[in-house]
Order: sequence, then C-alpha cells, then structure tokens
Amino acid sequence: MKRFLDTLRNIWTIEELRQRILVTLGLVLIYRLGSYVVLPGINVDALNAAQSTNEAGGIVGLINMFAGGAFLRASIFGLGIMPYITASIIIQLLGMAVPYFQKMQREGESGRKKINQYTRFLTIAVTAVQAPGYIASIKSTAPAAFTDLSSMWWIQSIFILVTGTMFVMWLGERITDKGLGNGISLIIMIGIISRLPFAFLSEVKSRTNGNGGLIIFLIEIVILLLVVVGSILLVQGTRRIPVQFAKKIIGNKQYGGVRQYIPLKVNAAGVMPIIFAQAIMFIPAAIQGFSSGTGGGVFSERYGFWYNFIFAILIILFTYFYTAIMVNPNQLADDMKRNGGFIPGVKPGKKTAEFIDQVMSRITLPGSLFLAAVAIMPAFAQKLGINSAFADFYGGTSLLILVGVVLDTLQQIETYLLNRHYDGLMKSGRIKGRGANAMMVQQG
Repeated sequence: MKRFLDTLRNIWTIEELRQRILVTLGLVLIYRLGSYVVLPGINVDALNAAQSTNEAGGIVGLINMFAGGAFLRASIFGLGIMPYITASIIIQLLGMAVPYFQKMQREGESGRKKINQYTRFLTIAVTAVQAPGYIASIKSTAPAAFTDLSSMWWIQSIFILVTGTMFVMWLGERITDKGLGNGISLIIMIGIISRLPFAFLSEVKSRTNGNGGLIIFLIEIVILLLVVVGSILLVQGTRRIPVQFAKKIIGNKQYGGVRQYIPLKVNAAGVMPIIFAQAIMFIPAAIQGFSSGTGGGVFSERYGFWYNFIFAILIILFTYFYTAIMVNPNQLADDMKRNGGFIPGVKPGKKTAEFIDQVMSRITLPGSLFLAAVAIMPAFAQKLGINSAFADFYGGTSLLILVGVVLDTLQQIETYLLNRHYDGLMKSGRIKGRGANAMMVQQG
C-alpha cells in the first residue's frame, strides 16, 4: 500500500504529467456531460419510457455500448466516434489498394497530415449519411417522443449530429495532444466502462436475490480476472526475431554490429477481425428482418451455438486476412537488406521474406484461435446465468479495447516516471503497450 501511495505522490509531483491528467479528466467530463444532452424537439420522458420496454440488441446494442449509452438517449453525441472509426477504416483500406494513398503514407509527417484531413472530411460525409438513419431508428422505437417532424427539424438535427461527432473527434485529438494516452481510444473506453458499474450492481442484485448467492458471484469475478489476464497476454504476446547488423568502421569509430529484434505480435490484427466479423453477422439478420418482419433466425441469436460458431470461423479468417495486410514480409526484408541487417542463418532478400512469412503464419494460428475464444466468451457467460450486460465484459471487442487502452495509458505514465528517475508502476519489469517501440535494441 505504501508503494502505491508513493507512486501516486510521484505522479502528482511531475508538473507536466499532472497537467496532462487534469486536461484528460476535464475533456472526458465534457464528453460525458454532452452525452446526456438530448436533441431538441424530443420528449425525454417518452423516450425513456419507450427505451425501458425495448432491450437494445445487435448492431444497435454494440454502437450504444461504444457510445456510453448516448446512442439510445438521442443525444447530440448519439453517433459518438463511430463515424470517425468507419472513415479511418475506409482510408486504411484505400491505403492498401489505391496508389495515391500509398504514396501519401510514405511521405512521412506531411503525408500523415493529408491523410488526417481526408479522414476528417470523410467523417463528415459518413455522419451526414448515418444521421438520418439514426433519427429514423430512434423514431421507430419511440414515435411518441418526437414533438416536431418538420423538414427544418430534420435538417437541424442532422447538422447537430454532424457537429457533435466532429466535436467528439476534436476532443479525442486534444486528449492525444494535450492529455494522456490516445484520445479516440480513450473516449471509446470511457463509453464502454461507463456501463460497468450498472452491469456490476445488476449482477450483484441478481445473485443476492437467491440466484446462486455471493459464492457464485465471487467465482464469476475470479473467472473474469482470468479472462482479463488472458486478454493481456493476447495483446502483449510477441515473437522476437533477431536481426544482426553488419559492422562498419569509419575512421577510428565502429558503427553497427548490434543485434536488434523484430517483435512480431501474436495478435497483429488487434480488434479489427472482431469488428469485421460482427459487421458480416449483422447483415443477414438485417436482411431477414426487413424481408420478413421477424428476427434474423440463427444470425439474430447472439448467444446461440451456430451464431457463435460462424462468428468464430469468421474471426479466424479475418485475423489471417488483416495480418497479411498489416505485416508485409517483403517490405521488412527489403528494409533490413537496405540497412545492412540480416537474420542469423537466413539469406537476405527472398529467403528472409519467406522466413518472416512462415513465422507469422505459425504465430497467427494460436493468436486467431485465442482471439475467437475471447470474442465468444460472453456467450458462454450468458449460458452460465450471467446477465447480458455483465456478460459483455467477459470478452469481445469491449474487453480487448479496455485492456489495450489501459496498457497504453499506463505505459505513458510509466515513461514519465522513469524519465524523471522515479520507480516505475511495477516493482519489476516494465509495462508495454501497443505503442511500444517497433524494435528492441540489445548490444551485441
């Protein structure tokens, strides 16, 4: 306990770190307050009454979870940061297929600024397209909550939603620049974690009312902690490939001759395979729902066996697909050869690319299986009697985002502490987030 208090005191002693923490908390508070501001022309009481009788599921439940409940509250931040994520994915895919965007990616800082600008413009377009559908979805669940449906009201509401999304994006960028951690990821995490206290209390109430008792609840907490530990291992797991650089003697000085490591991540794709798989799984349910007016059969049974079986297969396939896009063995081999580096025992060039590709294929298999297991874990939790709100924290996109963002933020705090000669957050070892260095250097 004393060490924990000493660490908090050290964190507060560093003026820059203290200011960044306060700025982050202030901007997050603005975001949370804005998520409760409802669009003009909507009756809040009628909306709450309608939402209490309709449980959100499918894509609506997922978006509402990421938005911290703002989606179903018809908030000015109702669409949250999701349009920006959609735009970022589109730009990322264009960067893999369109030469113009590939060229910008290689231009360094200037190219990054251009890509960010294109992402912002695309975010406005995506939000303008999604806003009418969002309003229509709220209207279908709570028609009595709308006091004005004139054309001017629609234009005004769409403009407010677009402005709200751009403001949330601006908050995320300010957190990244002036605060602590990655702002966009932090906003998503805050939206997810805001639902945890209510889910936790709901589960406690359910167990204390005779549904298994507190012993079962304690077992649930232990299992949740084990799942979190497994998720940390999945996010942090790497396979280090040694790279030796040739020695160069210039004058009376020696350059090179060091050994570095390429850390190939077990889960290089992150949460993207789960997001893509979820998007695919929602399509049949939506089509069947529109065509027949009923649910989407097996695809609407989120906790059913066949839904989760197909879901897991899609995650494994998308993990291989996205990893192949993210990690380019030929480029890694060319960069090593250009800088005079080589993998011991492997010829430079084509043989090096084949070796890296073989290693990636081997580590991606257990990584994809583990990712699929984490993704379907909420279904097992639901089958064991855990309420659906609390079961969502046993795996899936939400848990992986929480783990990744927390590790990144803690790593940044630890960097500030170590740079000012304080002890780190851990007694031994160091915290490594997703933003760790691409190569770890060890003198050879």
